This record gives sequence, C-alpha cells and structure tokens, in this order.
Amino acid sequence: MVMQEIPETLIDLIAGGKPDHPAIIIPDGPIVTYEALRSQVAELAAQLEGTGIGSGDRVAIVLPNGIEMIISFLAVASIATAAPLNPAYKSDEFRFYIEDTSAKALITSASTGQEARSVLPGSVLQLEVQLSPEGRLSLYPAADVVTDELFASPSPDAIALVLHTSGTTSRPKRVPLSHRNIAVSARNIVATYKLTADDVALCVMPLFHIHGLVASTMSTFLSGGTVVLPPRFNALNFWPMARKYGSTWFSAVPSMHNALLGRAGREDGGQSGAESMRFIRSCSAALPASTMAQMEEQFGVPVLEAYGMTEAAHQMASNPLPPSKRFPGAVGLVSARRATQSASSLPWRT
Repeated sequence: MVMQEIPETLIDLIAGGKPDHPAIIIPDGPIVTYEALRSQVAELAAQLEGTGIGSGDRVAIVLPNGIEMIISFLAVASIATAAPLNPAYKSDEFRFYIEDTSAKALITSASTGQEARSVLPGSVLQLEVQLSPEGRLSLYPAADVVTDELFASPSPDAIALVLHTSGTTSRPKRVPLSHRNIAVSARNIVATYKLTADDVALCVMPLFHIHGLVASTMSTFLSGGTVVLPPRFNALNFWPMARKYGSTWFSAVPSMHNALLGRAGREDGGQSGAESMRFIRSCSAALPASTMAQMEEQFGVPVLEAYGMTEAAHQMASNPLPPSKRFPGAVGLVSARRATQSASSLPWRT
C-alpha cells in the first residue's frame, strides 16, 4: 500500500492501493483494479452531480452485493449521503425508509428494486446502474459528464452514510455516520488485524449493513488488499471459493459460522478449506463459546470476536491476534484479562 496521510474520508480509503492491484474480484466474473475503482467512482460521482445531486442530499441505494453496490456507494457518499437499503424489503418497508431518509434519488438496477420503484414518490429521481462484462459501470439516465480525474475529497465531517437502528423497541431510527467515523473504524480494523495489501477478504455480509460495508470492504481498501465478493453467502461453496482465491480472512455473524460448521468435513476428503486463512472474525451478535471452540478445532484458525454499534462505530473492541491471549465470551483486551482461565484448553490460544 502506498503510504499516505491519515485517511479521514472514504475517498482517502481507496487512494492508497497500487493501481494494478485487484481491489474487487467477483467470483467467475470481472476484476476491478484500484486504478479502475478510483476512476469509476470519479466518473459516477460526476454523472450524479450532473443530475443535480449534491451536498446535503440523500440517495437511497437498492442493489445486491457486487461492483455496482460498492461503486455506487462510494460515488454517492463522495458528493452527498448514501442510504443503502435491503433489496429484500417489502413495499411498505421501502416506503417507510425512503420517506424517512427524505431521499432525493433512488439507485437500482434492471434486476433489482422493482418494489422500491413501485412506491417511489414522483419527486424522487429514479436512476439505474448497469455493469458491462468488463466491469464498467454506467448510469441511466445521466448527464453527459465524464472525468478521469479524482475529485477533491469531501469534508471529513460530512455525512457519508445513513443507516437505521434495528427498531427492536420502537420504529427504526436514523443513524448518520460521517466520513471520519467510517475512516476511523477502518483504521482500527486494519490495525487490529494487521491487514496488508497481501490480504484477501472474502465478503459474505450484505453491503447494506455496516458489517459488510466497513469491516470486510472499506478496511480492506484502506489496507490496499483485495475483496472477493460473491453475490451472497453459501455454505456449500464457501471453502472451495476461499481456497480458489486465497482468502486470508472473513468476517461473519454466528449463524453463518454455525452453517460452515454444519458442512465441515463433508467435502474435500475432510479438509477444512481454511489453509490460506490467517484468522476468522465474528461480529454483530454474541459468539457462543462452544461455537468458537468448535471452529478453531475444525478449521485450525484463530477466531476473533469483535463488538460494535451502528450508532457509534462498527468496531469498538476486538479480541487480538495471536500470540496475544483471547477468551470465549470476552471481547477486547481488558475483558480478556479478567476472563477465566477455562479457555486455555482451546487450540491456537498462545
């Protein structure tokens, strides 16, 4: 990774990767280098500005995991505020979130977002992105404005992203996150796991969620590494894919880890498939101690649990890499010191 000043915006996060190094790999699909990523973000941002979108505007994005989602998010956030939504929402949910964010525009694709478009107020601009076989993104309709130069970075204090709380006890509430907030989270993740340009993250979390967006993707871009981005999580082909692309880590929720354990040993003559992994990360829900122990025994890789809050930062605490000690049921260095020694029998605990 090219050395740079402390990153404080999303544009800074993609600025340091070597031009010809893969930034995004779509399994059995296109590869986007850092040079192409930066160029495409700049082009799409210029086109969005040409449609009248600018600072203070919110743009809803309804796209599945893929190049389209990443470039659209970065382009929108660089000039306005991105509001990614779950493509699986029903029409009444789309209506609520689009109205609650006061979205000025909606970005979808030909195959995604039909229900969102069906409830869209007439005042909201409809935009569609399309990906070529070579991995180039186009926006329709768009102003005839294209640039190969990366525009000036937005203010670190500008709101890059609006997400919503889960709404467990009441209606979901908006959470505005600044460029600086996301950059700090990415820096923390890179430092905690010692990520470098040699790392390959297998992103299985949805990109409309802060877990997949910040942990798996933005932190990888900051490190100058590569994100392998399948359309969705599939326990059946997870390890063959990890082996094929030499993935060195992935981050997921406990239910996904349990699904991988359920398939363990059924393929490849009992091999785990985790030969290239440096570590496995778990976040967004408490990881049962038994699951952590089974994973480390089965896959032979240290499992690190992290904790975060959408309202604060995605990663507020995390267990450390070996040789530092970590314990099941505890997250972070202070908690680990206070944990019982009952975890000492787990593998990889040096």
